[in-house]
Amino acid sequence: MRILLWHVHGSWTDAFVGGRHEYLLPVLPGGGPWGLGRAGRPWPSTVREVQLDALDADSVDAVILQRPEEAAEVTRALGRTPGKDLPAAYLEHNAPRGDVPYSVHPLAGQQSIPVVHVTHFNELFWDSGTTPTLVIEHGVPDPGPGYSGEVPELAVVVNEPVRRGRVAGTDLLGRFATAAPLRVFGMGGDGLSDAAGVPAPRLAVGGDLPMDELHREMSRCRVYLHPFRWTSLGLALLEAMHLGMPVVALATTEAVRAVPPEAGAVSTSVDDLVRAARFLIDNPEEARRRGGAAREIALARYGLPAFLAAWDALLEDLTGPRFRVGRLLVATEERKSP
Repeated sequence: MRILLWHVHGSWTDAFVGGRHEYLLPVLPGGGPWGLGRAGRPWPSTVREVQLDALDADSVDAVILQRPEEAAEVTRALGRTPGKDLPAAYLEHNAPRGDVPYSVHPLAGQQSIPVVHVTHFNELFWDSGTTPTLVIEHGVPDPGPGYSGEVPELAVVVNEPVRRGRVAGTDLLGRFATAAPLRVFGMGGDGLSDAAGVPAPRLAVGGDLPMDELHREMSRCRVYLHPFRWTSLGLALLEAMHLGMPVVALATTEAVRAVPPEAGAVSTSVDDLVRAARFLIDNPEEARRRGGAAREIALARYGLPAFLAAWDALLEDLTGPRFRVGRLLVATEERKSP
């Protein structure tokens, strides 16, 4: 199949383009959110950059929408309407914001485009009305069991921790720094020490590293810390679990499902989590044991094969004879059933 989608979420797209289809990514001379194309990512040759206005409309078999404005842009450029004469699904990356739990999804009420959530939490908390919904959980390319845990530190991966503040749990870092020094990776870390009130050497900014280097540096830390109050589900958390790292996480949004107790520690009590972090820092063998459990769980639940198979099943629904509202809704409900 030839699937049109914008490069919106790089890490999610890393997994999606690992499938067996051809992926068409709009590109513009200036790049930007509507024309990133490949953006230098090492994706396979089946990922093609295309100019949307020059694209043959009949060459597209399906579109994966990720922003509300994309449907109108596809109609304008291709003369085909997503959900009407072009099979489409809407991928929702984010947990709702604002008036939770009364947040109404932008596609709520329509019947022709299913909304695909990346977590069960998101599907639960978005009000989608009568729109068909389903969950296809994240898939993560397995980086391998790289964990050494040789450095008694807490690894954190968060982009723009200063700007995001309480959402990312930046204000909690000082409390966790009493258990062990923190090494924070990701974009926008300048000024983090002052913002978090944690001076060096209790907090070090690791910066925005290439994926392989990031995984190598994360794996040297003894524990992975996930201090987010409100997020969909950080893929770095799942990557840490794949690496074999034990996880200490706030019991918020999807983390409760992603990180069972045997993989580390999950709680809404920061004091409990600080104690758990200190215990794992002081007991490297127990940290390794829980990290092994985390890897087993991540491979079983968030492995790439299951992710790609679920998307293939949905794409077959959308593009085959079952591309009818009623049949699609039945197929969605069947996939939800245990």
